[in-house]
Amino acid sequence: MTGPVVAPLPPGSVIGIMGGGQLGRMTALAAAALGYRTAIFTDIADSPASQVCDATLVAPYEDRQALERFMDIADVVTFEFENIPIGTAEFLAGRCLVRPHPRALAIAQDRALEKAFLNESGIPTAPWVEIADADALEAALAKIGRRAVFKTARLGYDGKGQATVRSVPMLRDAWHAAGGVRAVLEGFVEFERELSVIVARATDGTMRSFDVAENRHARHILDVTVAPARIEAEVAARAVAMAERVARGLDLVGLVAVEMFACADGTLLANEIAPRPHNSGHWTMDACVTGQFEQFARAVCGLPLGSPARHSNVIMRNLIGDDAGRWAEILADPDNRLHLYGKTGARPGRKMGHVNRLYPIADGWAATAESALRNGE
Repeated sequence: MTGPVVAPLPPGSVIGIMGGGQLGRMTALAAAALGYRTAIFTDIADSPASQVCDATLVAPYEDRQALERFMDIADVVTFEFENIPIGTAEFLAGRCLVRPHPRALAIAQDRALEKAFLNESGIPTAPWVEIADADALEAALAKIGRRAVFKTARLGYDGKGQATVRSVPMLRDAWHAAGGVRAVLEGFVEFERELSVIVARATDGTMRSFDVAENRHARHILDVTVAPARIEAEVAARAVAMAERVARGLDLVGLVAVEMFACADGTLLANEIAPRPHNSGHWTMDACVTGQFEQFARAVCGLPLGSPARHSNVIMRNLIGDDAGRWAEILADPDNRLHLYGKTGARPGRKMGHVNRLYPIADGWAATAESALRNGE
């Protein structure tokens, strides 16, 4: 499905990144270490990625003339977030080398398409139903049950466009609050842990998967990631297999993150996919032979993938809002690895950076991690 293998882009080539956020920033830094240059296309001035790249083009994502100029600069184009307009992605793919291809974006940016893709690939999810209009609300809740999660079909992240509902009036209120747009209603999942797996897939179909990570959220935003996840080896193997099935099904070149729920009976249910580097993979930057951003650059440039082997256990904490002001305290611990995103204007809910705290690989990791989480390490 990946087609003929083409020669890798040599160092000195330019990776064009659509999007100027922190994922683009960290990709640009990793690419530079491999000898590649980066150009950023963003609709926001002074973006985090623009501070560390070789060239920035600021324009609306639908600006065809600006996109033409961007393609003149870039040898390959990729995406640091999946909500680039699909028409823009298709315009680029028709004129230059684009990895991953627009189909992966189209699936990931629409929850109804995403759930259908997962189920058609033989991957279980929570029960769900699409809501097309107001007339579908009552029937949707009757099908899913009186404890459900409402999500807009598009543009929802970090809890935006989501609500837990238990009645038709609550569902109607959530739908109106979201603007009466297409949505999905999912059955509420009683899970033990939230997990994620990040898979890299090369141009020849080779895959390399990072260890399964365990995620905890606060106020709908990822707060902490623990790697490796505190789960049985058999569950971890099934989680990796599920993520690799997603990568194959998307015919992906690049990275894909698969978020999933681990239930008490051992069932794994896929929740969301993201065909790009992912917040829950930031731990790999300091705890693996090859971190997710270097692996991403390798994949989109057609290079052999690096080893994702983990050399340390790690707890990653997001720095949200004013948390980044603790930089001096964080750096005082020699086991911490601080990453700030160059953003100004800290505000509640805004991701300003993250910190990876490394631990030796040793027996008793579950207890060590739990103690660290309790103590806020």
